[in-house]
Amino acid sequence: MYDPGQLRTFLAVAQTLSFTQAARRLGLRQSTVSQHVRRLEEATGRLLFTRDTHGVELTEDGEAMLGFARTILAAHDRAAAFFTGTRLRGRLRFGASEDFVLTRLPEILETFRRDHPEVDLELTVGLSGLLHEQLAAGRLDLVLAKRRPGDIHGEPVWQSTLVWIGAPKLRLDPDRPVPLILFPPPGITRARALEVLEAHGRPWRIACTSASLSGLIAAARAGLGVMAHTRGLIPPGLTPVSARAGLPDLGEVEFVLLHGRGRGHTAAQEAADALAAAILAGGDRLHRPAAGG
Repeated sequence: MYDPGQLRTFLAVAQTLSFTQAARRLGLRQSTVSQHVRRLEEATGRLLFTRDTHGVELTEDGEAMLGFARTILAAHDRAAAFFTGTRLRGRLRFGASEDFVLTRLPEILETFRRDHPEVDLELTVGLSGLLHEQLAAGRLDLVLAKRRPGDIHGEPVWQSTLVWIGAPKLRLDPDRPVPLILFPPPGITRARALEVLEAHGRPWRIACTSASLSGLIAAARAGLGVMAHTRGLIPPGLTPVSARAGLPDLGEVEFVLLHGRGRGHTAAQEAADALAAAILAGGDRLHRPAAGG
């Protein structure tokens, strides 16, 4: 009843909320993307997106189709692998940014391991800057991380805004340096925060440094200071503070998938391609908290 190609297009539009970005991700014309969505809406008899001059939004039926589409495509891919006799094997070294610790990325990885039990998945969680370095050194096969400003490499997964966050009762004294809660170098959000404050002539001091996201969150909840963080991934117990603190805007941030060197038909790269496809298919889960998180 539902064409896999149309379902993949639907997922790309649902994750990017943009027909243009979905077309770019899929390597299709925008008219083809619109056609796929229209045909899927005709097949379901329901409107899946609302579109106006302000953008694209999922309808309630579109939200419901997200789960169905992932289930149908996963079953389709398993059937194709079974009947073609292809089974992924080997070791896959995957690096994920600290930002995704509290999201539903583990669900995507769990599904991948279930579908490809002969792949030895090695997960490295760390700072985006360090993951970029490890990928360049050949120590990782696939990375999901922030993209450095001005960098054009990588396959876009999600775009959001960086904001200053802190404890709800935190009040900053405008006459004193901004107390910062930071990842250590070469953290990308750290670099952005310091650059923006320097550019606006705003004095600052480091109140806490931790390589662990949970450490930073604990410090922020304790009211030690503010931290730069992705708007769509704000942890429970913390809120944006920019408006009430008069802090400068931090701008946009992009999360991308990056493949290791020598990408080809090796077992590791075939596994990396499969995991990348799974992450793109479930990209909406990356900015939703894990159950109970």
